[in-house]
Amino acid sequence: MDHDQTGCEAAPEGPMLCINNCGFFGSAATMNMCSKCHKDMMLKQEQATLAASSIGNIMNGSSSSSGIEPAITANVEISVDPVEPKIISAEPLVASGSEESLEKKPKDGPKRCSNCNKRVGLTGFNCRCGNLYCAVHRYSDKHDCPFDYRTAGRDAIAKANPCL
Repeated sequence: MDHDQTGCEAAPEGPMLCINNCGFFGSAATMNMCSKCHKDMMLKQEQATLAASSIGNIMNGSSSSSGIEPAITANVEISVDPVEPKIISAEPLVASGSEESLEKKPKDGPKRCSNCNKRVGLTGFNCRCGNLYCAVHRYSDKHDCPFDYRTAGRDAIAKANPCL
């Protein structure tokens, strides 16, 4: 049978490239486009029809495409208190020299052992006296710790076991 008599088209002899020249193969079912280009084209057409219908609705003055208006409308008043910006001064606080010598401030630089000044980084040990020590000086007897462990232990026991 001849294809002219049946009204069917002959199948293409080889695969057809996408008409958008994206490098993929297209088919007659997707208008000679690959699936991605066809999907993108359909999305653009759908967005264009939605935009045209919304512009038409705005021009005609209708609020929705179905013609259903909301049954209840209410006016809501929102009161807004004015906010005043706070001005923050950039002046440094002046402290006496005696207070600075009593309190040891942590250094911004690399962390170092308080006893031997060795760099400890993340492996440093914080003592109860508040200083940072290396692995050698981490024990209280190795760095002459001023913290009173005996009194702290007695207080902890007294707190845990109250007298009746």
